[in-house]
Amino acid sequence: MSQTELEKSPHAVLDVVNCTSANLRKVNRLVTQVYDASLRPVGLRATQFNLIATLVKLGDTPLSRLAGVLVMDRTTLTRNLKPLVDKGLIRIDHEEDQRIRIISLTDEGKIVFEEALPFWREAQSQLVEGLGQNRWSAFLDDLRAMIDVVQRE
Repeated sequence: MSQTELEKSPHAVLDVVNCTSANLRKVNRLVTQVYDASLRPVGLRATQFNLIATLVKLGDTPLSRLAGVLVMDRTTLTRNLKPLVDKGLIRIDHEEDQRIRIISLTDEGKIVFEEALPFWREAQSQLVEGLGQNRWSAFLDDLRAMIDVVQRE
């Protein structure tokens, strides 16, 4: 297909309306709003729940590893951890090597996670049911593939 044919195609790869970044950001904002609204009764935002859930899965972990798992810059992660530290939900300790910070979930953080889980499940179910199980599974596969593509770059 020539450049001109691509530009005329309603689903053109090069059409700015089909910008991957713009569309992912739109979806991210809308999906985040669904989770934020659902988690409001427990005083968490979707991003905070995700941090806590990741710590539940990983256990005590170095900041650099947590940043890698979340695909976040360490500075941004530190800024996002601060409200959770202030609420007493996570703790940041230093190892013998003061440069290494270990992120841990507190007992209060574990309690809040358990309280938040049903609210998260409600939002998750709403979105999965809206797409349908097959489309949702394919969507996750596509997102993982996109992560692989970008990380290879």
